[in-house]
Amino acid sequence: MQKPLNGFTLIELLVVIAIIAILAAILFPVFAKAKSAAKKTMCLSHEMQLGMAFALYAGDSEGGYPNTGDPYLWVGERFRWPLMPYLALALKQNPPTDSDPFASNSQWSLLLQCPEDSGATSFNHTSYAYAVAFYESEAALAGITSVQNLIKGFNSPGSLATPTTRTEVEVAFPSQKVLIGEWTNNHDFTGGAPVGLWGTLRAPYDTPGADAYTGSRNNVFADTHAKYIKASRFVKKDNPKVNAPDPNLTPGGLTGVDINP
Repeated sequence: MQKPLNGFTLIELLVVIAIIAILAAILFPVFAKAKSAAKKTMCLSHEMQLGMAFALYAGDSEGGYPNTGDPYLWVGERFRWPLMPYLALALKQNPPTDSDPFASNSQWSLLLQCPEDSGATSFNHTSYAYAVAFYESEAALAGITSVQNLIKGFNSPGSLATPTTRTEVEVAFPSQKVLIGEWTNNHDFTGGAPVGLWGTLRAPYDTPGADAYTGSRNNVFADTHAKYIKASRFVKKDNPKVNAPDPNLTPGGLTGVDINP
């Protein structure tokens, strides 16, 4: 006579489901953090490759940093062009397959954007900014009296209208001056969404918000070392209208520092 099959009772089934739910509640956040950490590391790797491209460029240009005469060169979609031959070295083993070298699925584009930067597509698939001090004079930078002045002043006489080539020897503290960095704090932010280097601008929209120094970002310094740094570590500015962790607003330009030792 065949023995009847023993099945789960309702209580046993509910206990198993409860255990699975508890394990999921414990493990899913861990997996999410691990995935986020991997993206942050990939972002840092991208920046390190960009930093090496800048170093190679300077090595072939008598120590000079990229300067195309474009006052908006700090934007990722602009500074990538003079670096193209050096970025090609990084992509030689993994060339882009798309006919458009900056399409969203292109390896070119992926190198220039952070995997966690949901807003990168708004800037032609770029996540990083090139500090203005590396192609502008200290005199021009001294004219930046507000974050709006940084943007609008590019086309104003006596402001940032005439870029000039700067060199490696002019950087007073290479390990403390940011060369390129993330525009937004994609990996570490409070509130509903990441904020840019100026945080939430306050009316009349030319003063950095109180959240400007929140979160952390990946940065590459003039000595080409890369590091994930809290915005709160950036040197505070005396002028409230430029008081933000923006390396474009560093007092003294290449003679100043972004991070205290």
